[in-house]
Amino acid sequence: MAKKSMVNREVKRARLVKQYAGKRAELKAVIEDQSRPMEERFKATLKLAQLPRNSSAVRLHNRCQLTGRPHAYYRKLKLSRIMLRDLASFGQIPGMVKSSW
Repeated sequence: MAKKSMVNREVKRARLVKQYAGKRAELKAVIEDQSRPMEERFKATLKLAQLPRNSSAVRLHNRCQLTGRPHAYYRKLKLSRIMLRDLASFGQIPGMVKSSW
């Protein structure tokens, strides 16, 4: 089980990413538009740098929904490998069985 503070930090980051997504997209569009003057693009770059760091989607990290584990994460199921195996062993994931040979 991950520390609650780490899980809460990820929740806070996700909230900030959602909150600033529109503003970041607008500023990035201005920055990448070659037809605009260089000064305007530079000002947009400075404004983008003023936004909170955690508002960038790159800083999000996938975590297991049950334990908060950040490693060995299956995106499709939103679970870590450990919880996936436990749930499969108990038959709680439809169509998945633990292999043995």
